[in-house]
Amino acid sequence: MNKYDPGAPEAKIQFGDNDFTILKAGNFVRCAVSGEPIPLDELRYWSVDLQEAYRGPEEATQRWKEKNGSNA
Repeated sequence: MNKYDPGAPEAKIQFGDNDFTILKAGNFVRCAVSGEPIPLDELRYWSVDLQEAYRGPEEATQRWKEKNGSNA
């Protein structure tokens, strides 16, 4: 199985300030904004408070604006 295998299992992650802990083994997590799979070795953006992962900085910023108001 490679990291892009659509039949691969989804991981369960606990997000910390500088790292994350894998609670359930898997090859990817889903972006909370787009729903796209994110291979664990490419995971760089997440929210500790919301415990969700983001595909990239655009998705992380979009979620931040949603939670804090677009004028923030």
